[in-house]
Amino acid sequence: MKFTLSWLKDHLDTTASAAEVAEAMTMAGLEVEHVADPTVALAPFTVARIVSAERHPNADRLQVCQVETVDGIKEIVCGAPNARAGLTTIYAPIGAYVPGLGVTLVEKPVRGVVSNGMLCSASELQLADESDGIQELPPEIPVGTPVARLFGAEPVIDFEVTPNRPDWLGVTGIARDLAATGLGTLKHFDIAVVRGAFPCPISVRLDAPEMCPVFAGRVIRGVSNGPSPAWLQTRLQAIGLRSINRLVDVTNLIAYDRARPLHVYDVAKLVGTEIVVRAGRMTEPMPFVNEAGETGGATRHKESFLALNGMTYRATSEMCVVADTDGQRIIGLGGVMGGESTGCSDETTDVFLESAWFDPLITAQTGRSLTINSDAQYRFARGVDPVSVTPGLELATRLILDLCGGEPSGIVFVGEPPASPTPFAFDPAYVKQLSGMDLSEDRIGTILGQLGFLVQAAPDGAAGPWIVTPPSWRRDVGGKADLVEEVTRIHGFQHLPSTPLPDQGSPSKGVLNPRQTRVRIARRALAALGYAEAVTWSFTRRDIAALFGGGDERLVVDNPIASDLDCMRPSVLPNLIQAAARNAARGHADVTLFEIGPIYPGDQPGDQRTVIAGLVSARAARHWAGPGEETLFGLKGDLTGVLEAIGAPVGSLQLVQGSNRDWWHPGRSARLQLGPKTVIAEFGAVHPRVLKALDAEGPMLAFEIVLDAIPEPKAKPTKARGNADLPNLMPLTRDFAFVVADDRAAGDLVRAVQGADKTLIAEVRVFDVYRGPGVADGSKSVGLEVVIQPREATLTDADIEALSTRIVTAAEKIGARLRG
Repeated sequence: MKFTLSWLKDHLDTTASAAEVAEAMTMAGLEVEHVADPTVALAPFTVARIVSAERHPNADRLQVCQVETVDGIKEIVCGAPNARAGLTTIYAPIGAYVPGLGVTLVEKPVRGVVSNGMLCSASELQLADESDGIQELPPEIPVGTPVARLFGAEPVIDFEVTPNRPDWLGVTGIARDLAATGLGTLKHFDIAVVRGAFPCPISVRLDAPEMCPVFAGRVIRGVSNGPSPAWLQTRLQAIGLRSINRLVDVTNLIAYDRARPLHVYDVAKLVGTEIVVRAGRMTEPMPFVNEAGETGGATRHKESFLALNGMTYRATSEMCVVADTDGQRIIGLGGVMGGESTGCSDETTDVFLESAWFDPLITAQTGRSLTINSDAQYRFARGVDPVSVTPGLELATRLILDLCGGEPSGIVFVGEPPASPTPFAFDPAYVKQLSGMDLSEDRIGTILGQLGFLVQAAPDGAAGPWIVTPPSWRRDVGGKADLVEEVTRIHGFQHLPSTPLPDQGSPSKGVLNPRQTRVRIARRALAALGYAEAVTWSFTRRDIAALFGGGDERLVVDNPIASDLDCMRPSVLPNLIQAAARNAARGHADVTLFEIGPIYPGDQPGDQRTVIAGLVSARAARHWAGPGEETLFGLKGDLTGVLEAIGAPVGSLQLVQGSNRDWWHPGRSARLQLGPKTVIAEFGAVHPRVLKALDAEGPMLAFEIVLDAIPEPKAKPTKARGNADLPNLMPLTRDFAFVVADDRAAGDLVRAVQGADKTLIAEVRVFDVYRGPGVADGSKSVGLEVVIQPREATLTDADIEALSTRIVTAAEKIGARLRG
C-alpha cells in the first residue's frame, strides 16, 4: 500500500514530515517498508531562462547558450533542438546527479567550449518516460524556482498491510490510527447525498446472496469522459497507478482513499435492463466412454469471460459473476475484475456505477484459481467495510459529476449488508493486567473512541465493565485481548514496562552425581560415534550366563518373568550378541550397539556393577590383517574416545594383551588396567565358541567398561588456555621396514620409534605387516610411516639422515633390525 504525504494530509491535519509519519506508523504497528522522497533527488534542479543561443563554433548540432540561473549568468552547451533565446527550462549545476542519465555533472569542455551546467529534459529527471528536447516551462515562472515544487514531487510511503487490517488499504484508515497516536487531528468530511433526478432504469437481482449479500448502483447519464485533470493523474501516478480516464480514475482514487472498490459499466454496452448477480455455471453435459466401454457424463465450462486485462477466464460454480442479458452474459467477476464488453471509453456518455459487498473467502478463492490479483480483489478478499456501500457510491457520484458532468438517477439498493460486529464487555483494568501499562480509564476510552469503537460505561458512573462495540471496519476485533492490543500499540510499544525477573539466588550446581553424569556423557559420545542404544533385560538364561562366568545359584531368580530369563546377567554382552543376531537374521548384519546398565558378576553376595558395553558386527569388514582387524582397531579407538569423554585417566592405563575370561578370543583380546587388580575395560573379539552357542555368526567385536572402577577425577583449578602451538612448516614422511620377532607387539615398536625424537616425530603409523619369503621363520616385517614435523627451520638432508639413524638405533634396542 502506497500513499503520498499530501494525500495523508487531506485527511490528517499535521505538520509532520514523511520521516516522522513513518516513525509514528512503525510505533503504531504499521510495517513501513520504504519511504521514497523524490524531492531529495530534485533538490539541485531549478528554473532557468535562456538569454541567448548561438551555434557552437565546432559543432553544427550544438548551441552555446547564455543562461540566467539561480547562480547568475552561466554559459552552457546544449544539443536540444528546441533550445532558443527566451525559453524557460530546467537548470542543473555542476556537481548535480542527473538520475535519468546516471551521471554527475563535472566541469569539462564540449568540443572546446566549457559547459557550466546542463539544461535538462523531463525524462532526464525521470519526470516523464520520454522527451523530444529540454523541458519547456511557462515564461511567468520565476528563475530559481525549485523544480520539485513545479512537478508536485513529494514523498511516497510504502508499507505492508497485514491481512487482519483491511481498513489500512485506504488512506483514511491510516489517518485515523495516526490521529489516535497524537500525530495530528483527523479531518471529518460529511459525504453529501446526491439526489437522483430520475428513477434508475437498471434493476438488480441477487440470485446468490451468500456470495453477494448487498448490491447498490445508479445510472449517471450525459457524462463527458476523457483524460483526468492533472491533480488526479499526479496523485495516481505517484503511487504507481496508470491514469486511464476520468471515470476509471475516480474508482481507483476511492479504492485507495476509502478502501472502497467500485466499478463503472457503459450503459450503451449493457444488454437488457437488468443486472443479475449469480454463481458461475458449469452445466453443459459432455458424455464420454471409458476403457471398459461404459458411458458416463461430465460437465464442462459453459461460460467464458473476456476481462479488462485482455485475458479470457472461465467461470465455475464456486465463483460470483455479474451478468446481463437476463443473466446469461457475464460482464464481470464479482469483486475481482470487470469485463471488456462493458468497459468505459472516451465515447461513453451513460454509465452504471456499482458499489457492492462480495464475500471475502469466495473472492480470495476466485483470484487464486484464476491467478488474478487486482486492487478490488485484494481489498474484497480481506474484507471491505459493508457500511461503506452507500457512502462510497455517493462519493463517487459527486466526483464524477464534478469531473465529467452528467445527471444521476436514484439509487437501486438490493439485499442486506452483513451484521455489524457484536458488542462485548471490557474491563479497562485488563489493560494493566495484560500489558503492564498503568493507564487511566479516560486515556483508554479516548484511544478506543479515536479508533472508532463505541464505548459505553456502566450507567450512572457505577463500577463495572464497559460495553464496547467495534466499528464496522474492524471485524478482526472479537474480545478484550484485542482491545488491549489496540490501546497498547496506540499508546506506544516503547512505553511497555520492563520488569527484571526475580533473583533466584545462586545457580543450581545440578542434581546428578558423578556416575550419573558419566553415564549421560558416555551415552552421547557413543551415539555420536554411530552406535545405536539397546535396552535389554537385566536377566538371561542360566546356561547363557554360564558362558560368561555366571550361572551361580546365587544369581538364579526364584520367580522369573519368563523361562529363558531365569538368571541375573553376569555381563551385558550376551544380550547385545543376541540382539545383533536377530538383526542379522532380518538382513541387517552390520550393526553397532551399546548398552549402559547393571551386571551381576556373582563374585560376592549382592555384587552389582554398572558397565558400558559396546558391540560391533564385523562380518563385512576387510583388512590386510584379516577379517575384522580394521574394525578391531576402530573399536579400540572408540573405546579410548569414550574413556576420555568420561574423564578416565587414559594416559595412565596399561594395555595388557589377552584375557583370563573364556568368552574373549585368546589371541585377539586385551584389557586396560590401572594395575593387576583394577581392570577398567576389556575389549576384543568374542570367542567363536560363544557365538556358536548363541546362534550368532561372527566375527563380533565388543568392549565392556566397568564404570565403578574408574577413579573420580581430581578437581583442577581453572586457568586460561594458552596460545595454540601451530607449526608454520610443512610436515614430511619417511617409511621404515623393521624385522622383529613374531611375538613382539607392533605397538612396542611404534613406541620405541616415537621416543627417538619426541620433538620432531609427530606420529608413527603401521601400514604393513609381512610374513613370508625373505623374512625368517618366527619373524615378521613391520612397515612404519613416520611423520616428521619441523618446528624452527626446514630440515636439511643431514638433519633427516641423523634423525633416521636415531630411529634405527631406538628400534634396535628392542630387538628390531632394519630390513635389507
